[in-house]
Amino acid sequence: MGKPHVVILGAGASRAAFPKGDRVGKKLPLMNDLIATCGLEQSLESDGVDYKGRNFEIVFSELHASGNIALIARLEDSLFEYFRTLELPNSPTIYDLLVMSLRPKDLIATFNWDPLLWLAMGRNHQWTRGPTVVYLHGNTALGYCPKDQRIGSLERRCSVCGDIFTRCPLLYPISKKDYADDPYISNAWDVLKSHLNHAYILTIFGYSAPETDAEAMKYLRDGWGPTHGKRFSQTEIIDIVDPNELQSAFRPFIHSNHYEVHSNFRESILAHYPRRSCEALWSMFMENHPYNEISIPETDDWNELREWFNPFIRAEAESETER
Repeated sequence: MGKPHVVILGAGASRAAFPKGDRVGKKLPLMNDLIATCGLEQSLESDGVDYKGRNFEIVFSELHASGNIALIARLEDSLFEYFRTLELPNSPTIYDLLVMSLRPKDLIATFNWDPLLWLAMGRNHQWTRGPTVVYLHGNTALGYCPKDQRIGSLERRCSVCGDIFTRCPLLYPISKKDYADDPYISNAWDVLKSHLNHAYILTIFGYSAPETDAEAMKYLRDGWGPTHGKRFSQTEIIDIVDPNELQSAFRPFIHSNHYEVHSNFRESILAHYPRRSCEALWSMFMENHPYNEISIPETDDWNELREWFNPFIRAEAESETER
């Protein structure tokens, strides 16, 4: 069972992971409330932009088409600063559980700019080997060195040349995004497409496939491939949107009836079979052999949570040693 479990995150995942906001209560925005949440009203009003009651994707796409470079630059700086300053709560979050529930063979690919997944990876790194993570639209926590193709925390330096990392590029909601233009973004998509091609389970969490992501959906479909080639694979969607709408939107990623829709993370495959999701589904669906649920305990106690996960991690280490 070396095939990966691939998880794709959209803005809805960050909102679900932090329903009360970050550590100090700063709200995680969705595109339909981003303007008010991030305080962009004054900048838009000063340039006479009609934004009230409108989705930020539509507003920004129109600004980009109009060529209002000065306003676009102000908006981008404001958004970067808002997302950059978000902090993790002290207690475990859904992002921590997500990191704990996946293994090095697995992948998380996120469209989100916020640094919270990066921070969750960092604070769990010392005691568990988590999944690979790629940031498909860039991230405010990351810097990179174009010369040596290294990435790391924005405030650090390249381990090869010693230069200060530059800001990771952020892709904003315009109808035509060039994913091949920047080497960092291009590499993130190459990693995702490779994992998608071999994935046994695909989980789509809080991603709505908006119109401005038409190019992204094409890349995702190319990576996943024809559904007839995924007859053993399972697709899972976690979202509060109507299940019929979700099934229609993600039909290119569903073979026959091999899919599930859940309204929250706690109902997901990962929450019920952490670090063993592929083994559990193969046992149940392909071998017709029941696999006992091993659901993550609902606790805010870090020690209790880590003690619960430790037997899984030890078993993985022993298995690797035996090989």
